[in-house]
Amino acid sequence: MLVRQGSHRNEKIDRSLAASLAAIAGALNASAFYAVGFFSANMTGNVSTLSDHLAVGQFLSALFYGGIVVSFVLGAAVSTLIVNEGRRHNMHAIYAYSILTEAALLAILGCADLWLLSAWRVPVLILGLAFLMGVQNAVVTRISDARVRTTHVSGMATDLGIELGTAFDILLGREPTAEARRNQTKLRLHLYTISSFMAGGILGVIIYRAVGGYLLILAAGLLTAIALDAIRRARRTPALPSEIPVRMEP
Repeated sequence: MLVRQGSHRNEKIDRSLAASLAAIAGALNASAFYAVGFFSANMTGNVSTLSDHLAVGQFLSALFYGGIVVSFVLGAAVSTLIVNEGRRHNMHAIYAYSILTEAALLAILGCADLWLLSAWRVPVLILGLAFLMGVQNAVVTRISDARVRTTHVSGMATDLGIELGTAFDILLGREPTAEARRNQTKLRLHLYTISSFMAGGILGVIIYRAVGGYLLILAAGLLTAIALDAIRRARRTPALPSEIPVRMEP
């Protein structure tokens, strides 16, 4: 699920990607909110809160929320740079290596959550998670041609509503029945993503209440397993011609 890209991916691969990474992201987001009261990947809420604090002159609080947004954007930018460099060198498993990088940084963040002084714990945890959620979302967005999102569900919820409306029109004969297959595929994907995110959030809070920051280390282990499996598969699966970037001659 971290090897094939774009049109070379099928419904099953996209659902597997959505279910696994959305569940992990949901666990991290929900547990962080439970632990310190901030969301690390909800950029809509964070930008809205940033605007609110700026409007009433609470500039120090606004600085923190601005930092969350900047961290998320930087994570996506760094992820893109890693993927672009890997593709320029024809690294078939570059998306898996990006997730492996996320896993390593998440393990370090888990250690920080366990052992940092309380004064530093909140900013390090939230800004660190925002960066890592940006990394993950950029990887998933690029490899799936934006069909899948895993770190937040606003877009998926909108798409789910669109496909439900389309399904209703198909049932009433207002849309061609040829659209039914595509509609069902998208409905399943969005439902898988939202359900996995929610289930991961529930489980994440339960585990965090029991073991604290070790949840982040456990999540890092799961991401590592997913990435290493993809790297192993990439070595056995040759890249398709359209997945190899064309080098421009100087």
